[in-house]
Amino acid sequence: PITPGELLCLGSSLALSGLFYYMYRKKARVVARIQEAPKLQVDDDLPALVSAADGRCLPYVALEGIVLPAQAALNSHFHEGLQGVIQKLLLKEHRLIWNSLARNW
Repeated sequence: PITPGELLCLGSSLALSGLFYYMYRKKARVVARIQEAPKLQVDDDLPALVSAADGRCLPYVALEGIVLPAQAALNSHFHEGLQGVIQKLLLKEHRLIWNSLARNW
C-alpha cells in the first residue's frame, strides 16, 4: 500500500518536474529566436532599416562591424594585444503605471 507521505512526495516531484520542464521549453524558444536572428552590418543603411521597422525597433538582431571607443580602448591584463570597449546601456521607461497596492508609480 502507498502511504499519504509517498503520494505527497510523488505529487510534489511531478509538479516540480512540470514546472522545470515548462521553464526549460520557454528558454529554449528564446534561444532558438536568438540563433535565428538576422545578421546586419553596421553601415549607413542601418538607421534607415531601424526607422522603417515596426515601432522603430529590431528585436533579436546580431550587429557585425567595427566598434570605435569613445575615449580610449581598454587593454587586457591577461592577453597581450587584446582590447575592448564598454557598452553604455540606457534604459528608458516609456510609461508609468500606478500600483495601488504598493502606492507608487
